[in-house]
Amino acid sequence: MAQAPQFDIDPQAFHADPYPTLARMRASAPIAFVPQLGATLFTRRADISEQEKRIGTFSSDQPDGLMTQLMGQNMMRKDGAAHAAERKATFPAFSPRTVRDRWLAEFRSATEQILDDLAPLGAADLVADYAMPVAGHALRSITGLTNMDWREMDRTSQGMIDGIANYANDPEVTARCHDCTASIDAHIDARLPRLRASPDQSLLSVQLQAGLPMDSVRANVKLAISGGQNEPRDAIAGAAWALLTHPEQLALVQAGRATWRDVFEEYARWISPIGMSPRRVARADTVNGITFQPDSRVFFMYGSGNRDEQVFAQPDRFDITRDTTGSVSFGAGPHFCAGAAASRALIAEVALPMLFDRLKNLRLTGDVTFAGWAFRGPAQVQVAWQT
Repeated sequence: MAQAPQFDIDPQAFHADPYPTLARMRASAPIAFVPQLGATLFTRRADISEQEKRIGTFSSDQPDGLMTQLMGQNMMRKDGAAHAAERKATFPAFSPRTVRDRWLAEFRSATEQILDDLAPLGAADLVADYAMPVAGHALRSITGLTNMDWREMDRTSQGMIDGIANYANDPEVTARCHDCTASIDAHIDARLPRLRASPDQSLLSVQLQAGLPMDSVRANVKLAISGGQNEPRDAIAGAAWALLTHPEQLALVQAGRATWRDVFEEYARWISPIGMSPRRVARADTVNGITFQPDSRVFFMYGSGNRDEQVFAQPDRFDITRDTTGSVSFGAGPHFCAGAAASRALIAEVALPMLFDRLKNLRLTGDVTFAGWAFRGPAQVQVAWQT
């Protein structure tokens, strides 16, 4: 445990909307121990960016962490040479060039088919009916699990997300997570003969080609599914909602005064789909007068850093014209998200522009509720359009 000020939270209120609590923490206790979460939270952007790079103290290697226990030790839970080796092995699947030359066309083709099916209906839920299959089909391509239905991709992603955020130790949540990881392993096993015979640029294949141990191969595929489904899903549906509730911002894009990339970057800052990253204290150290003891737990709160008043003017405002270069939506340091190029391409070059281009007079037809602090997104976004 760190010798930090204690800051109590209401877990239910924090799950419903963490931003007011995080603002109070930034103002009065920017590094504070939250007993309800069993961790010390870093909430200011400058501290997050600086300390996340200090892997000797704040280690990603967490043998007892929920992600390692439930999904295996993936590259995000390794530091130094071990992390670098696996990141290098996976890079051919995620590189900007691979995204541009291989995945972008597949993203567009799948999204076009989804919109072909939706367009005649005149109404839908953008989460379940659009963002979910768009993200799922993209992951089928990137991971190499083309034998997995997009619905199962979403189910297993959500099950793992729930599992690794299960700090209340709900046994039913843990059981669902185990069921989901078993499903992924079965789909991996079924694809191995084909990919060994005919290698490609998918994540599963490039790891096999690099000779990574199967435990690492499996863990990294699960990592890609856990983050690569929910983050695009929530960002696609959430950004569409943001534009529909801020028509003046949508008008800027339609007039060519802002880009879809601007929309995505600002939305990911404003409502961070991935709101935090955990670390284990590897050695005793003191930061800003606060002493940390080995094996205590730290959360770097990306969602809070992205609304830091010292970095962003009027941080609670959605403004696609702002400079978002100070955001930490994809993390900072050596563990910067490997899938960032794929996520940006899928959302800013495919999902959002194709949605608003194809569905004319798109409008909200119901209230939208967001939830979550470690992972945050809308439960549903009901819309209608002109057929």
